[in-house]
Amino acid sequence: MAHVFDTSLIHPVALEAGELFAAAGFELSLVGGPVRDLFLGETAVDLDFTTNASPDQTLAIVGGWADATWEIGKEYGTIGIRKGNEMVEITTYRAEKYDANSRKPEVAFGTDLVDDLFRRDFTINSMALRLPSLELVDPFGGEADLRTGIIRTPGTPQASFSDDPLRMMRAARFAARLDIDLAPEVFEAMVDMAERIEIISAERVRDELVKLICAQAPRRGVDLLVESGLAAYVLPEIPALKLEADEHYRHKDVYQHSLTVMEQAAAQETGADGAVPAPDFVLRFAALMHDIGKPATRKFEDNGSVSFLHHDVVGAKLTKKRMRALRFDNDTIKAVARLVELHMRFYGYGEAGWSDSAVRRYVRDAGDLLERLHRLTRADVTTRNKRKANRIAAAYGDLERRITELAEQEELDAMRPDLDGQQIMEILGLKPGPMVGQAYNFLLNLRLDEGSLGEEEATRRLKKWAAEQGL
Repeated sequence: MAHVFDTSLIHPVALEAGELFAAAGFELSLVGGPVRDLFLGETAVDLDFTTNASPDQTLAIVGGWADATWEIGKEYGTIGIRKGNEMVEITTYRAEKYDANSRKPEVAFGTDLVDDLFRRDFTINSMALRLPSLELVDPFGGEADLRTGIIRTPGTPQASFSDDPLRMMRAARFAARLDIDLAPEVFEAMVDMAERIEIISAERVRDELVKLICAQAPRRGVDLLVESGLAAYVLPEIPALKLEADEHYRHKDVYQHSLTVMEQAAAQETGADGAVPAPDFVLRFAALMHDIGKPATRKFEDNGSVSFLHHDVVGAKLTKKRMRALRFDNDTIKAVARLVELHMRFYGYGEAGWSDSAVRRYVRDAGDLLERLHRLTRADVTTRNKRKANRIAAAYGDLERRITELAEQEELDAMRPDLDGQQIMEILGLKPGPMVGQAYNFLLNLRLDEGSLGEEEATRRLKKWAAEQGL
């Protein structure tokens, strides 16, 4: 079958660069992801090129054309270039060799494009487009694999994964991104070699995990990590959700439930101008992790039921611990763990109804995570009992309505006490210190419980509180 793609998707910078190298007597090809994406009808975000020119020759060729160049990757054959708004990389053909216990390649520059393509991870990423002729070079059948929806390696998967064990996670990530299958031999190699992922840095594992969770079909990717055994090393809390079945104590399959919640949460993401633009890693990962406290808190009750008391609090602690191990930044850790901690809070509302004070506290505790919490809470309903699901949805709809009404009444998002810290110090004759914070919290709780009191009444209450404190 002849290859077909829209040539208008090829960036003009790529064609210009091809002309430059051809004029200088060298080969230049667009390679990897940008070529794959052409067949998917997508414009490549990152332009990657490969050439038979050495790094120094590349610098000489682009010298009068590029707006800027970087040599930070020169040791590995890569020259960075800025042309207009485009940032591109041009890498000399490589034939790397790897130490089996390291991810630091011994760099050896090659002279043949096909040899360079052979060392790449998967056939769908081992295609090149010669420039400026636009001749497709596809020695390993990447186009056919993309068309049929299969992930294979150019050589044996064992050799590929031995060279770079992170490629096992990349296999799961591409399956999730493109919603396609792994070739049986690729999956089998992942199972056999899963423990080798331990030599990969936490930062590289983290970056692959984020891309997988933010992919088109994250459930497929997570499932592959679990079934291959990789998750036991990089995210062990997830396979641990596969609680053993017990004929006397029936309960929900927590693992499948968590995958469904992640899918349902992702389905509630918004467009770029909405409250939670897709894809949102924090929401999706919180949805995946929200019940990881259940294995540690599971208890079989005398009446035949199963309880998971405080699994939200335990889960939040476990989430922080795992995300720290994966070297996530503090803000992301805090956001995901907070959502895990709060995901059960709503159920008190559904059972008993809340005062305005309780609604205000819910909003205050969620802070800028409120829109995500709305979506996580709704996504957490996976019951097949339609009456129960409708009852929960109606209750949460009522809570959202009350939050909106209170926000309109009281500008809930910017809630503060009726007196600020400076006023508190002036009224009570205090200097900056812990007592000012205690007084502020006293007034904040009044605000949450009773709404705005006005400065006069707040001052009266503050003085009464101060007298009780012996101030």
